[in-house]
Amino acid sequence: MNIEREKKSIERLRAFEPETEPYYLCYSGGKDSDAIRILAALADVKHDIVHNHTTVDAPETVYYVRSIPGVQISYPEKTMWQLIEKNMMPPTRLARYCCKTLKERSGMGRVKITGVRWAESERRKENSGFVKIIGKPKTVQKIATESNATHSVSNLGGIVMNDDNAETRRVVEQCYRTTSTMVNPIVDWTDEDVWDFLHHYGCRSNPLYECGFKRIGCIGCPLGGSASMKRQFALYPKYKALYISAFDRMLEARKSAGKNDSLRSWHTGEDVFRWWIGDDPAQIRFDDVLEV
Repeated sequence: MNIEREKKSIERLRAFEPETEPYYLCYSGGKDSDAIRILAALADVKHDIVHNHTTVDAPETVYYVRSIPGVQISYPEKTMWQLIEKNMMPPTRLARYCCKTLKERSGMGRVKITGVRWAESERRKENSGFVKIIGKPKTVQKIATESNATHSVSNLGGIVMNDDNAETRRVVEQCYRTTSTMVNPIVDWTDEDVWDFLHHYGCRSNPLYECGFKRIGCIGCPLGGSASMKRQFALYPKYKALYISAFDRMLEARKSAGKNDSLRSWHTGEDVFRWWIGDDPAQIRFDDVLEV
């Protein structure tokens, strides 16, 4: 196990611990959130472990999250099925309204601990640091500049900082109440680092990993790609039926709103489902779905 990385991550958590309230630890039920959960305990920092229930989590994830001592489960106002009908389109890689509503809906005004890591994707490497602050970008950038804190502007919005010195801490202290402030203590860890750490502390993590899953997320998430979606629906046919029913209601909502003219090959929720997982021979363009 990489002892130095563990120590450094603990130092990061201690450096940015809020004085007036606990950290808001974003817990998904995956291996990275298990790592930050254990790190927060080792660092002895005050923290609330919060899981945002998405209504499309795998049953194994639901039961695993419930087994975590002290976890707080936050339930959404609308389910995924209601969001599909409301938005009148399926969630896609480009239209991720579900993430915003189901996974990123809480913790505003709190300093969050996340399990974001650079090794997960080039996109995360470009847009994440030890600390990331989103919201009021001009104000935050002004404060960072005045504090002489080394920072960069993320392509996806927000200020990214990779130092845990006094200047960076000052920016966090001044901004977190009115922004979304994230501390990413394992941002530079590899997959091997995470698994070695979990095994060292006796954490087997979510049982889905033992079933061959590489990532833990919502059933049918388009970010996993077509092959992953098909595999998941083969394992969880009830979720497939729920999506198809939601797509049926979505088509009715589109019809009522006059948005179905360009989608003549979509007659049923089954048609939408086939397009969604990449099996639609009609090749409906994404732009057509957005047409009014």
